[in-house]
Amino acid sequence: MKFAEQSVTMPLAEAMLQYKNESVYPLHTPGHKGGRGMEPLLRQELGNSILMDVSLMSELDDIHEPESCIKTAQALAAATYGSDACFWAVNGTSQAIHAMLMTALKPGKKLLLPRNAHRSVAGGLILGGIEAVYLQPEYNEEFGLQMQISPQAVAKALAADKNIKAVLLTSPNYYGIAADVQSIAEICHAHGAVLLVDEAHGPHLGFSQLLPPSALQSGADACAQSTHKILGAMTQCSMLHVQGQRLDLQKAADVMSILTTTSPNYLLMASLDAARAQVQAHGRKMAEAAVAAAAKLRTLCKKYAGLKVLEANDCHGLLLDSTKVTVNFAVWGYTGVEAGELLRQAKIAVELVDAQNVLFLVTYADTGNDYDQALERIDTVLKYLEQHKKTPQKNPAAQPVPSTKTVLPLREVFYASKKSIPLAQAGGCICGEQISFYPPGIPALLPGEEITAELIAYCTAMKALGLPVSGPADSSLQNIRVIQTA
Repeated sequence: MKFAEQSVTMPLAEAMLQYKNESVYPLHTPGHKGGRGMEPLLRQELGNSILMDVSLMSELDDIHEPESCIKTAQALAAATYGSDACFWAVNGTSQAIHAMLMTALKPGKKLLLPRNAHRSVAGGLILGGIEAVYLQPEYNEEFGLQMQISPQAVAKALAADKNIKAVLLTSPNYYGIAADVQSIAEICHAHGAVLLVDEAHGPHLGFSQLLPPSALQSGADACAQSTHKILGAMTQCSMLHVQGQRLDLQKAADVMSILTTTSPNYLLMASLDAARAQVQAHGRKMAEAAVAAAAKLRTLCKKYAGLKVLEANDCHGLLLDSTKVTVNFAVWGYTGVEAGELLRQAKIAVELVDAQNVLFLVTYADTGNDYDQALERIDTVLKYLEQHKKTPQKNPAAQPVPSTKTVLPLREVFYASKKSIPLAQAGGCICGEQISFYPPGIPALLPGEEITAELIAYCTAMKALGLPVSGPADSSLQNIRVIQTA
């Protein structure tokens, strides 16, 4: 996607290019020495980019103690998004989420969060020794989707437990459904709690009124964004933003330093710098392009009778990022997995499949003839599915994750002795590992939770759909690790 050129600066990327163009001989890491020693096939595929795989040279700055180009680049990112400080996360949004939690809460303190938070949150709870207080999000029966926790539920929970000092939202969620962040921020602050937002799927928000407002615009104290998911950064590149006086910026910097490798990949960081420059210059046009591209896909899908496409009026009054196109195939008797497999055979790879739905992720880059040709292939698959409709069946995996209770804190379980037993025999035991179906990576079971017959049936049904399981030692899910009590 090309836009009219605007004058923007990319401090780190420009410093790396200068170093490359000086033709300095590298008697330093990395060991492939500008590609000279790299395996030939990979060297050929990487091309000139390998010359920018550089190391911790003084003129390229240090992410742990930035003083020059990285410091300037992070400041530009903060200015672009309206935060007081931005920290680059080269270990993905998981790192940024861990840092948010450890910045906001001391060990032993409580965090209020939705039960369908991403699996990375559990890692932050373990690292920080933080106690979780869960809320169940609202549920959309028609699409079989978990939505968001409500402001009313947050207010009730905070009023009931004065020891909750932070609230975490996932907004927008995987399907583009945004929480009422502004109302929840006001409630949190009235109760003396900070609001943290996992905004992995929202680095493009705030640049156009065609999309929901960003977490920062809505009053959040910090947010973690996957710049690589929606914008132009390379995979693994994310940002942590902090604003206001409720969080200590120096502590955030200290925590990020602890969690960041001492050998960060400068190509990754340069892509963060470039993605920021691009959205700074063209954010509104990029958002408008993404919305327009998604509208073409929505129009295509909605021409098929009975096929349901998630729209804003399906979201119980919540806002929807329309660039996430969720299509429900249950009325035709197909699971999302089956529809996704047929699309893949047509050389269309989708973002997510679940028991009923296929999720298409559309961005500003989805323009031109290749996107139009992709839409034609999607149309061909939809015609086939319509012509070969099956009798709809009740799918047990299309129900909400059965509720359970937490018996032991995550950190205690992490260090506890465990044993492996058949999943079918695990009823009544305490779960010793995380069970997620990925994507979207929402835990069906967390360590420390009681394993119930309903959860066993749910996990079995999800596995039978063919969804990849993430977390357990036995990925076949025949066995599960439980706390060893004797």
